[in-house]
Amino acid sequence: MPPPQPDDLRRLGERIDEAEQQRSQSVKAAPPTPLGIAFRFGGEMVAAVAVGAGLGWSVDWAFDHWSPFHTRPWGMVVLFVLGATAGIRNVMRAAQELNAGMAEKDVEK
Repeated sequence: MPPPQPDDLRRLGERIDEAEQQRSQSVKAAPPTPLGIAFRFGGEMVAAVAVGAGLGWSVDWAFDHWSPFHTRPWGMVVLFVLGATAGIRNVMRAAQELNAGMAEKDVEK
């Protein structure tokens, strides 16, 4: 088989570029729906609060069983509040991402 010629390689490159353009035009992400946004925000908040409360309960349980100090209910209260704070922060970050994406799409139009 003879080695590829420069013209053959150039044509191949052009065909690859055309295929990539067609693919990128056909695959565009749909904008998020209000229900999708609500589920994302709700999921962020619930997950953070659940993790905070679970860690707080674990800390209280561990201190009650293996330590002379009894922290119940302070571990759960403190870590619940930290989890809620982290959830609010995550929701704010997600809202900023969505706003930036919407602004970017408005600029493209």
